[in-house]
This record gives sequence, structure tokens and C-alpha cells, in this order.
Amino acid sequence: MNELDKHKSLKQIIDFRLEKLANIRENGYDPFPYKYDKTHNIDSIIENGESDIDSKVNIAGRIVSMRKMGKASFIHIQDATGKIQSYVRKDQIQENVYDDVFRNLDLGDIVGIEGHIFVTKMGELSVKAKSLTLLSKNIRPLPNLKEKDGEAFNAFDDKELRYRHRHLDLIANPESKSIFVKRAKVISAIRTFLNDNGYIEVETPVLQPIYGGASARPFMTHHNTLKQDLYLRIADELYLKKLIIGGFEKVYELAKNFRNEGMDRSHNPEYTSLEFYEAYKDVYDMMDFTENLVKTIAKSLDIKNVEFCGNSIDLTQKFERHSIFSLLEDKIGKSIENFDEKQLFELAKSKNISVEENMNYGQLLDAIFGEIVEPHLINPTFVTDYPKEISPLAKSKRDSDGRLVERFELFISGMEFANSFSELNDAVDQRERLEKQAKLRELGDEEAQIVDESFLQAIECGMPPTGGVGIGVDRLVMLFTGQNSIKDVILFPAMRPENMCELPTFYRTPQER
Repeated sequence: MNELDKHKSLKQIIDFRLEKLANIRENGYDPFPYKYDKTHNIDSIIENGESDIDSKVNIAGRIVSMRKMGKASFIHIQDATGKIQSYVRKDQIQENVYDDVFRNLDLGDIVGIEGHIFVTKMGELSVKAKSLTLLSKNIRPLPNLKEKDGEAFNAFDDKELRYRHRHLDLIANPESKSIFVKRAKVISAIRTFLNDNGYIEVETPVLQPIYGGASARPFMTHHNTLKQDLYLRIADELYLKKLIIGGFEKVYELAKNFRNEGMDRSHNPEYTSLEFYEAYKDVYDMMDFTENLVKTIAKSLDIKNVEFCGNSIDLTQKFERHSIFSLLEDKIGKSIENFDEKQLFELAKSKNISVEENMNYGQLLDAIFGEIVEPHLINPTFVTDYPKEISPLAKSKRDSDGRLVERFELFISGMEFANSFSELNDAVDQRERLEKQAKLRELGDEEAQIVDESFLQAIECGMPPTGGVGIGVDRLVMLFTGQNSIKDVILFPAMRPENMCELPTFYRTPQER
């Protein structure tokens, strides 16, 4: 029976392990050596199987199960690639190491094993230890590494605990690690696609004197030397457009953005965004390019269909394309394309949609669309024809009355994934629109955009016709990994404060729980 099974307090467990650590040192061994000559990853041993019987290997990893039998024991070692059993026998490893070191080992310790591959009588591929080296002594017990009949079983499945203690989640749940390995592949595929299409990756400021490029509330900080308040960026759009003005024709940035807003399954205050801009293109070119990007990522991951938010999504089919008004007409049963603000307000009230009397045409239409249509956009769908009031950086829709702009949003399984404009490059029109946004702020709209004089002066130098796209990278990862919460694809998501003085549940005795 191990110390966890005896319901000892956390302090008693740590004290007991510190005694073992002291014993190892007193016996003349360094429990924290500087390096280890690891020659094989565990997955390569498992992949080669019995073809490598008797081959010499040096493996290293964490002990995740132990079965002690006097002068011989079986342990399972887990590294970044997999898990394998090792047979450790007193008379087959270095002299005195079994008594001086091995008997002082615990679940969670990191060890190096030099030995030969063999198959046990039970048919399990294993490593017969010739040498054992302690590489790091575990002091704080790992909650999932409990034993029953010599086998470890997983008791670490509480979502919130996994988010707060991601290091434990990665140790306990290999599937969590696979999500983040796939995340890295998604980001790599994005870079490859854009680089192959002639785009240049750039970096723009995270600390900005004026935040802009989106409708959101910022985080504020202060620069002591400059004696200036600065903002964590909510978007990198305006800086990227300055680069287009400066002569770059294709640019992109994988950016960390920060928005001081609520948290839910698709929002985190710190998130990863992809924005790319191409001169001499419009929103319809960007629509084709964005669909190609998503499908190229899927192909690189060998994915054709995904289960996402309870829906089966076929990523091989052509993405649907609809205007806001056609989608609303399908749901409402009549056209509202010619409705004014009063009619939209009355429609919202009749549908029990929460709206305020001071909302403008664009805000009302967006609220109605969000309630009535968005949840039903399951297959990948580009939605067009957004109101000008909520799209101050987009060109007016050509051959229209000026109420709408050239913009799309991409929805999949009821969630927005991308936003794109035919970028507004008329400096006079752009100034007027930002000034109108400033007036909305004065009326209490905290998410209205502000006048960025630096950007306006840049655009007055002349910006070519440009198409731009912003994509939520975290949401893309959610899609390709089939995760329903953004917290499952961010290694360290934002969490409400935790009382660090209170023991997490997995460290408490049954009486304390």
C-alpha cells in the first residue's frame, strides 16, 4: 500500500519523500544530475516491436506505475512519445543501486534506464534494466498516479483542475498532449500555406498608444519611462495596413491579441489571431483564399470530416455563401432587406431578442441575425452584406445604396471563424466613419472604435485596393481537434482566482472531502 492509500496529509507525503531524497544523497548519489544520454524515444521501440529484441537502448521518462517484488520490480516509464515497461532486478543493475536508490523511488520520479529489449512471459515488450539512474526526484505526489494491482489508473479528469494544473493534465492524459501537438501542426500549416503563396510574416506592436482595428474593450498598462498609458492590442489590423501602404503587397501576422471581455467556451481574454492582407484583391478573392487555407490545413492533417460541437462537418465540400438577408428570410419567412431601425427594433422585440432603444440599424440587424440564424450555420458558410455601422473599416458594397459593406464572416457549427473586408482605402470616408464611431463612444458604447490619427495620416498617403482577413487560430484548432471549449486548446487559459492556501480536491483525504 502506498502513502496515498494510507490517507496521509499532503505535508506528511512530502515529508516522507524528502526523507527518501535525503537517503539517496546520504548514499552518495546525485538525485538531480545535469544530463542523460537518451538514445531512443519509447514510440520508436514500440513501433519496431520484436524486430529489435536484444537491442541496447537508453530511455528516460517518468515512472507512472510500479510493481515491487522484493529483489525485482516492474515499472512503467512514460516519455513524450509513449509508455513502456522496464524490468529492474537487484543483481542485474549497478551494485547497491537497487537498495540505495530504487527502494527510495516513487511514482512520478524521472529515471533513465539503460538495458536491452525483451518480451516478458506475459508477452509484453519491455526493457531489461542494466543500469538505472535517478534524474529527478518527485516531491509533490501526482494525483493520477495511483496503483491498483500494480497498474496506474487515471483519477485526474476534472476539467477545471486540468486547466489550472496543465502540467499534471499532460502527464495524466496523453490525449491532452496530442491536442497541442496538433495545434502546432495547424500553425505550421498556416505558415507554410501563406509563405508558399508569397506572403511575408511580420511582427507589429503588442503595446499600442491607441488601440484600434476592432470593436472591443482593451487592457491598459503604463510605461514608466515614457510616462504614458499604453494598451494591449485588440487587433493588429491598422499596423498591417500601414505596411501595405508602405509597399508590402502580401503580409501576415500570427498575433497574440487581448480583449477585456467575458469568457465562455469560444472566448478567452488572451487569444491567437491570424491576420493577412493582400494588395489589389477584394473580399471575394479573400473568400476563395480563406476556403483554400482551411482545406489545405485539413489536407495536411489528413482530415476530411470532423465531429465538432455535436455536428459532423465535411471539410471537402464547397463552403456555402449567403447574404445576411437571404438567411434571415429563410428563417423569418419574409424579406427584411428594406426594414428601417424602427421595424428592426419591433421585429427583435417580437422574437424576444434583447435589444436597446439606442441601438442603430447595424447593431439591431446584427443582434437579430445572431439569435435567429447563427446557431443554425452548421456547414462552413460565408455570410455577406453586413451593415456599415458595425463595419467602419470596410468599403461600401459596390452598386448598392451605401448601407452595406463588402465583408464576410465565416461560420462553422454556429461559431464565427473568420472576418474579412474589401478594406476601406478612401481616407476621407475612413476619417468620417471613425469620427462617427467616436461619437458612439461618447454616447456610452465602450466597444466603438476610436480615431487613430496616425493611421489616418498613413492612409492619406494612398493605400492600394486591399483584401484583408482575420481568423481565430484557437477556434481553428478547436475545429481540427474536435474540442468544444477554447480552454481545451489553450495550454494555460485564463481562470478565476483560486485560493492557493486551500488544497485541491485530489490532495485531500476522504474525510476532508
